[in-house]
Amino acid sequence: MFSAIRDGVLSVGLFLGMLVFMEIGRRFRVRQSARDPDLAKAGFGAIEGSVLGLLGLLLAFTFSGAGTRFDARRQLIVEETNTIGTAYLRLDILSAAAQSKLREYFRRYLDARLNVYRKLPDVEGAKQELAIANSLQQEIWREAIASIRTAAAPVEVTVVLLPALNAMMDIATTRTMAVYVHPPVIIFVMLFALAWVSSLLAGYDMAGGKSRSWFHMLCFATAVAVTVFVILDLEYPRTGLIRVNAFDQALVDLRDSMK
Repeated sequence: MFSAIRDGVLSVGLFLGMLVFMEIGRRFRVRQSARDPDLAKAGFGAIEGSVLGLLGLLLAFTFSGAGTRFDARRQLIVEETNTIGTAYLRLDILSAAAQSKLREYFRRYLDARLNVYRKLPDVEGAKQELAIANSLQQEIWREAIASIRTAAAPVEVTVVLLPALNAMMDIATTRTMAVYVHPPVIIFVMLFALAWVSSLLAGYDMAGGKSRSWFHMLCFATAVAVTVFVILDLEYPRTGLIRVNAFDQALVDLRDSMK
């Protein structure tokens, strides 16, 4: 919810800023018309079209990237579910005594992995759960190696079990790093700046009428602000209105099957 509020504040700021710049552009042309009517009537359509086109392209690419990353994060949840489930099933090749201890580690590990994302936006709490999960990874690995050595297991056991455990740990790291994958801040700075410059030019162009066209002004500002809000929400799918939390059910179901 914190992210939704932050995204809302930024989007409202963008919306209000666009209205202000449209008004500035309109007043500038009105004053210019009074001083130099010929210059005020000159066409600047090519410049306005170029800036608006650049804004549209930046919005499109940013929106597309945010949607792609959102889908990738959902897919990573499915992949982690599959890798943990596969590793858990392959414990069957170990002795009963080794299985019991490792299965308990797996249950605790999966609880910690779920809690990492449930704690958000409490970053410190999430980091604590992540540290617990990483510690349990090491315990699982050490216990698996010890079980294989103690039982003098055949090579086939090592080939089947250890790669599955390694894949389980790799996907956890991949998911953790995916949280930090966002466009550079400069992209959003450019997006806001272009939106305001476009508003300035649009306001200048609309000054040809006798009165303000509030309908067009509000529609333009709303369309851009809502699009930016959705982009920001997609970029932080654990704390906004658009979330990937529903996909966590796959991990929850896997945890239930481990009882």
